[in-house]
Amino acid sequence: MQSEEVNAPGRARGRQLVRLAVPFYAVLAVVALVWRRGVRGAPMFALVDPGASPDVLPVGSAVVLGLGLGLAIVLLSQLWTKLWPSGEAVARMLGEALGELRWRDCAALAAASGLAEEMLFRGALQPEIGLLAASVVFGLAHLVPRWPLLLWSVFAVAIGLVFGGVFVWSGSLWVPVVAHVVVNAVNLPLLSRRYGRTAPAG
Repeated sequence: MQSEEVNAPGRARGRQLVRLAVPFYAVLAVVALVWRRGVRGAPMFALVDPGASPDVLPVGSAVVLGLGLGLAIVLLSQLWTKLWPSGEAVARMLGEALGELRWRDCAALAAASGLAEEMLFRGALQPEIGLLAASVVFGLAHLVPRWPLLLWSVFAVAIGLVFGGVFVWSGSLWVPVVAHVVVNAVNLPLLSRRYGRTAPAG
């Protein structure tokens, strides 16, 4: 019983996060879809119309490439966490903010965030303002004005450049979508399990 009481705040943070985040990401996805398809009349999941260009990577190949890219980024993030104190500090603060999440919560958050953020930042925004600007905006969207979480924002800009670059190279939004979902699907449970039961620092 005592353990249940100790873990209750972490579980409460996790449940609240899921309740707020999933509808938020749904709205982002709808906004991106309306802008890209409704206003611009352009395909959502391809940089150009696949019927007009042979350069768009097929969906199957895009999924495989996205899986590999996502796992590579997971490896880099885990190395940062294990080898540098700044990485461990960022992971701890993110995990504390996440709270204690169930596997299905992690899966829902990973799918919702990976799909919606790529639809918005790469699918809708990047064709309008360019790769660099969209990546900076992506980093600013992850900005937390507190050390060392500022490093997380810098990391997000770098990842935005990678995701945006592979989107341009492949012509398929499915590559960054799958990579983003993989990164979150692996890292969210790790962060929650390691640090989600810890109360956030004041």
